[in-house]
Amino acid sequence: MLPVSRVSSAGIGENLGYSIQTLACSILTALLSEFSSSSKTSNIGLSMEFHGNCKRIFQEDDLRQIFMLTVEVLQEFSRRENLNAQMSSVFQRYLALANQVLSWNFLPPNLGRHYIAMFESSQNVMLKPTESWRETLLDSRVMELFFTVHRKIREDTDMAQDSLQCLAQLASLHGPIFPDEGSQVDYLAHFIEGLLNTINGIEIEDSEAVGISSIISNLITVFPRNILTAIPSELFSSFVNCLTHLTCSFGRSAALEEVLDKDDMVYMEAYDKLLESWLTLVQDDKHFHKGFFTQHAVQVFNSYIQCHLAAPDGTRNLTANGVASREEEEISELQEDDRDQFSDQLASVGMLGRIAAEHCIPLLTSLLEDRVTRLHGQLQRHQQQLLASPGSGSIDNKVLDDLYEDIHWLILVTGYLLANDTQGETPLIPPEVMEYSIKHSTEVDINTTLQILGSPGEKASSIPGYNRTDSVIRLLSAILRVSEVESRAIRANLTHLLSPQMGKDIVWFLKRWAKTYLLVDEKLYDQISLPFNTAFGADTEGSQWIVGYLLEKVISNLAVWSSEQDLANDTVQLLVTLVERRERANLVIQCENWWNLAKQFARRSPPLHYLSSSVQRTLMKALVLGGFAHMDTETKQQYWTEVLQPLQQRFLNVINQENFQQICQEEEVKQEITATLEALCGIAEATQIDNVAILFNFLMDFLNNCIGLMEVYKNTPETVNLIIEVFVEVAHKQICYLGEAKAMNLYEACLTLLQVYSKNNLGRQRIDVTAEEDQYQDLLLIMELLTNLLSKEFIDFSDTDEVFRGHEPGQAANRSVSAADVVLYGVNLVLPLMSQDLLKFPSLCNQYYKLITFICEIFPEKIPQLPEDLFKSLMYSLELGMSSMSSEVCQLCLEALTPLAEQCAKAQETDSSLFLATRHFLKMVFDMLVLQKHNTEMTTAAGEAFYTLVCLHQAEYSELVETLLSSQQDPVIYQRLADAFNKLTASSTPPTLDRKQKMAFLKSLEEFMANVGGLLCVK
Repeated sequence: MLPVSRVSSAGIGENLGYSIQTLACSILTALLSEFSSSSKTSNIGLSMEFHGNCKRIFQEDDLRQIFMLTVEVLQEFSRRENLNAQMSSVFQRYLALANQVLSWNFLPPNLGRHYIAMFESSQNVMLKPTESWRETLLDSRVMELFFTVHRKIREDTDMAQDSLQCLAQLASLHGPIFPDEGSQVDYLAHFIEGLLNTINGIEIEDSEAVGISSIISNLITVFPRNILTAIPSELFSSFVNCLTHLTCSFGRSAALEEVLDKDDMVYMEAYDKLLESWLTLVQDDKHFHKGFFTQHAVQVFNSYIQCHLAAPDGTRNLTANGVASREEEEISELQEDDRDQFSDQLASVGMLGRIAAEHCIPLLTSLLEDRVTRLHGQLQRHQQQLLASPGSGSIDNKVLDDLYEDIHWLILVTGYLLANDTQGETPLIPPEVMEYSIKHSTEVDINTTLQILGSPGEKASSIPGYNRTDSVIRLLSAILRVSEVESRAIRANLTHLLSPQMGKDIVWFLKRWAKTYLLVDEKLYDQISLPFNTAFGADTEGSQWIVGYLLEKVISNLAVWSSEQDLANDTVQLLVTLVERRERANLVIQCENWWNLAKQFARRSPPLHYLSSSVQRTLMKALVLGGFAHMDTETKQQYWTEVLQPLQQRFLNVINQENFQQICQEEEVKQEITATLEALCGIAEATQIDNVAILFNFLMDFLNNCIGLMEVYKNTPETVNLIIEVFVEVAHKQICYLGEAKAMNLYEACLTLLQVYSKNNLGRQRIDVTAEEDQYQDLLLIMELLTNLLSKEFIDFSDTDEVFRGHEPGQAANRSVSAADVVLYGVNLVLPLMSQDLLKFPSLCNQYYKLITFICEIFPEKIPQLPEDLFKSLMYSLELGMSSMSSEVCQLCLEALTPLAEQCAKAQETDSSLFLATRHFLKMVFDMLVLQKHNTEMTTAAGEAFYTLVCLHQAEYSELVETLLSSQQDPVIYQRLADAFNKLTASSTPPTLDRKQKMAFLKSLEEFMANVGGLLCVK
């Protein structure tokens, strides 16, 4: 490595011109690039193994030499008082070089099977050098140098990026470089001291925010917690204080960026990183005693609230110099809702709020109670103004807007503090909230608490003894009071002054709260708070009152806000929450309002019929779920008569009109048909194991009529898509519960649907290939339908029509439509339409390959019986998927090959088309595993397919190995390969389709890949 020693021996005196130093630095940078990863390596026709060995030799010696040289140069520069432009330029290059060395993806000494994956440099590499770097990097002067360099150049944005990146890499140092825990503790303590000395007492530049937060984030995530707690306690508490200060400061700057709508949100990114670091710390109760972080959590929480409230309590919309920012804020239609856009931030702040519940819950309560009192006063003033001079119209909404924005953020924070986001799990009351309520329950007067909860129209402070209430319930009642003020404003005809955003926030919160707290299930908790149990437990007046109140809110919103789609959507989601659990539904159906809502919806009377179709679909789902609450037979019969029968009746009235063909395109008729189809999707979505019998029989009558509609609306794509979607939903939600006879009914209906679709689309050319994906929505839906039908083969909860006992037994014996028939007919339909251009749409492509893989796995015996052109298309699709699609698609294709090869082995027809096709695939998989660079995650799927294909074509496999060996010029490589191939098949000679042998082969394949995986991949 001549350049390194030459450059380093030349030193860095004045006599060495800056241009030579620049040249030297460029050579070193190019060297590093060449050795750093296979993607940057020059194409020189050498094996990946060779490239890997070069990288390993380079990193042990030359890379360290380059680093030492760089450190020398940086030291030299850091001593200079003033740097001229040329000096700065050289300095910057060497700093960038140091960054490159510290971001090196070190190969471990013994490579193992992750060879190729490790060889690739990944994003955000943590610094994990080998032992030989110990002396270099654990020398405290190196770390100090980088802090010194940063302090010197921090005003220069570009250079500061590099110096901070170097420090962030040093903050992620881990692995064999540390001989023991003591050295790790020393290194960390030293680093934190350097960091605090650098940060304390300076005003952080915008360009430093992300870098500093990365350094802190690395320290907290990379160093084990026991190392973090082993540093001197004073130093640790200074570090946590510094983290608190930075989090509050970055939070304020992030809020300001949001107001000024900056493109580059550096503080937002830095703030998010620091909040994640907090979560890592506070969720660890093994190393930190309870309450350790309470005071810090209070500070971060307060600062978040302050940034999101208007002056005088908060600093929202105040620019840096304290002046209010632009008046009107344009909200774009495409802008994400705050609760989604800032969900991670809100979840972190909610978590910190729970840790400091003693402070944060009363704080939120008093802020909300204050805002809602002011809102009520403002609305009353506006009402008086309108009554005094009805035509005046000019009202200053600034105060109202500020209040709405305050309430918006307070509700969001409260929602995230009181409940967690749960996907698919049973939502539980967070333990900190439960403990807080239990701890104070002895000081609580239950009756006063219930009175405040049940009087949303009253100010909490107007109720005697209001300070002896449960704080969590009082916080909930503050939000119910916001809801009540909104409802009263609507009744007073002040809807135009209300904020739909606040309406959305209220129902979003109530849904989130109800899921977690309403009818709390005692069995899920070790101990439960008495106020919670009394206020919203099972069989309590409180829970019945709340259900009635929430239902009233839903009905009022659907009447008033039908044109606000997002608000209507959130409202029906709240309704679904109220009825999706049987215990809650039992309370809902006791409300007269519920029955009125059901009748009103069934009659399609205004205002419900103004709701958008997706909202109507969800509303139907809720009404159906409610129908399965506990009622006596007569009441249940009456309910279904009121909810489902009108739907059927109206639908039949429309389609059975003699002139239906002529009037079918009239707007009113189309609306009726669309509304019915949406309702059917909603009914299917409400399917559960205990209601599938009733719903399936009801829906089957419709499905047959829907097929007739396919004919009528064949030139109206959106209606055709909606009809197919009904079938998709029914198959998706119900197929797994259907016994044989019922499944047969559904298969027949689906087959007829596909036949009609095929007849109407045969020969129809899709001219505009560049058209958007929604043009191909029908294909996507058909593939989804077929995939749903296939799922029956491996997710089946039916018990030979047990579910349908008492619902017409139905005989399957004399019918013979199977899922295979429907699916293969469907594939016959879809395949000719799937052009290469269409496969460029990711969702279409993935759905298509998922479908053909399913078919090969479930009905491999049907594949050889396909018509020749269809068979060829299928094989071509598999080849295309393996050679030029994403790794996900490639994996699906490999998974499809195994059952096909097994099918061939069973049939033993050596002249069949499938047998010949699998021979071609053997060569493809062989090349993929041995000669090409591939994603290591695919090795298992490729290995399984490879083994089955080898069993099937043993002679061809031997031929491939022979050809490969005979092409090797180098006798050493020849021998290594020959030994590796012998070892690969030693455990399975001759290979047979035996599970034990297959597992042994896959294990040998792992060793084979580790040993020679990089030998034949050439670059």
